[in-house]
Amino acid sequence: MSKQLNGKIALVTGGTSGIGLATAKELVAQGARVFITGRRQQVLDSAIADIGGSVTGIRADASVLADLDKVYAQIAKTVGKLDILFANAGGGDMLPLGEITEEHFDDIFGTNVRGVLFTVQKALPLLTDGASVILTGSTTSVKGTASFSVYSASKAAVRNFARSWVLDLKVRNIRVNVVSPGPIRTPGLGGLVPDEYRQGLYDTLAAQVPLGRLGEASEIGKAVAFLASDAASFVNGIELFVDGGMAQI
Repeated sequence: MSKQLNGKIALVTGGTSGIGLATAKELVAQGARVFITGRRQQVLDSAIADIGGSVTGIRADASVLADLDKVYAQIAKTVGKLDILFANAGGGDMLPLGEITEEHFDDIFGTNVRGVLFTVQKALPLLTDGASVILTGSTTSVKGTASFSVYSASKAAVRNFARSWVLDLKVRNIRVNVVSPGPIRTPGLGGLVPDEYRQGLYDTLAAQVPLGRLGEASEIGKAVAFLASDAASFVNGIELFVDGGMAQI
């Protein structure tokens, strides 16, 4: 297999499960040396064992600025640069308008918006000229979803970060793109509802996808690896939907 990312240094935040884990595996398979972050050491250790190869785990919460400083200090000391940044850490739960709390809002925007902003900003001294930054968006940036308004708004903010950051970073030829998954079979998706309703959720979502199924995390990982590679050297500022067509109809 051709390894398009040989010699590249990558950071994947939220790399211990779901899309982050699958992407870290793909980047390693493509030849990159990968750093991942996760909040719980035990889960981080398990992810490292699962990924194998050239991967280093750093326990950190991407929404905590002091933790980000620690992450970048370790990368600076170990390898001294970053070629690929996948600002993936994020999440959210569901609450309808009328029941939204300050905690709900602060948790989601703290991780998905504030965390992404400072993950990228604090990486700038390490990012090489011509580096690739990929942000995790969502089909909810363009499609309304009941009881998901705060999460959806946070992902719309992420999409707009990319539009402005490509201008801020153009003098360094740093590309910034957003990968926006549709419904992907991950622990995060399954955790939105109680166990007894999970299959019903999966079936409902799959019925909204023209391909008639949920996506797999590995399919997002391959899309991120493309955006990170020289094959995407003229791809900049886009929102790449990897959604089986869900947001396109």
